[in-house]
Amino acid sequence: MIRVVRIIIVSLFIVACGVTQAQDPEFSQFYANPLYLNPALAGSTECGRLGLNYRNQYPSLSNAYVTYNISYDQSIPGINSGYGILAMSDAQGDGALVRNSISAFYSYKLQVSNPVMVSFGIKTGYYQEHLNWNKFIFADQINPTTGNISQTSSEIIPSSVNIAVVDFSAGAVMNYLDKFFFGVAVDHLNQPNLSFYNDADSKWPMKIAAHGGVLINATKGGLGDASGDDLAIQPNVLYMQQGQFHQLNVGLYLNKYPFVLGGWFRHNFENPDAVVALIGVTYNNIRIGYSYDFTVSDIGGKAGGAHEISFAWDFCLYKESSRMHIKAIKSPSF
Repeated sequence: MIRVVRIIIVSLFIVACGVTQAQDPEFSQFYANPLYLNPALAGSTECGRLGLNYRNQYPSLSNAYVTYNISYDQSIPGINSGYGILAMSDAQGDGALVRNSISAFYSYKLQVSNPVMVSFGIKTGYYQEHLNWNKFIFADQINPTTGNISQTSSEIIPSSVNIAVVDFSAGAVMNYLDKFFFGVAVDHLNQPNLSFYNDADSKWPMKIAAHGGVLINATKGGLGDASGDDLAIQPNVLYMQQGQFHQLNVGLYLNKYPFVLGGWFRHNFENPDAVVALIGVTYNNIRIGYSYDFTVSDIGGKAGGAHEISFAWDFCLYKESSRMHIKAIKSPSF
């Protein structure tokens, strides 16, 4: 049964490589991976921030999608800017297709008025994809009587199993008095070609993400100004579109220091996808979060859902400067 599942998965990857267009990995803990969500969030804290993220989606299906990344970003208060770097590895089909990348970020924060601040960000990424042909099993390789595997006679290995491209992205985030915020990001502005078979039409489609949220102080009432032991409620929404793929995420966070609870519903416009449950804890300047995706799509719960773990550490490399007059952007931590 495991072999059959792997054949199905790998066949889907072959279709993805040769016919359709590439898509990006996604994370349920959006704001625990801020650089990946929106380049404008680079340097959005008052000091430096180190982040680690891990996601394993459909682990029962031969580790269908396993993604790791590490990031660091830092504010530059003297020039109202921020910078960051992110390295990511995304393995699909138990390593049949692996995408590695490293990206650099720059953001600029503009105080439009006393209540309104806008951050603009850009990203330059270098991506490398590798196709592990030895992990692929095709239908014509399987002996229907014995189940033995032989060489394929119908599929042709690409002339090169490695692809390298440069990619560009941009984004913006608007914050109003720490009460609500709204952001938009566009990835793959130059739509690089990721085809292993020199297909000129196999461009990486642009990914558009729009996200926003509100901070409600349930202890004192009203919007914003949540601190200390206040109970904060943060409803949020994230919409993503890439090629023919459309997705809407709606949910909220409940914050009561040092704990955070979250719940989301993720809906692909073609079908419902998952219900996400999150628990997080903050200790001093360290945040650790765990979330699980309960699959509700046709693939079913037997696929194993998705496990996701995040770690973040905020720290200052220097003392606050008197020139630090642009505040940090207030957004959820997970």
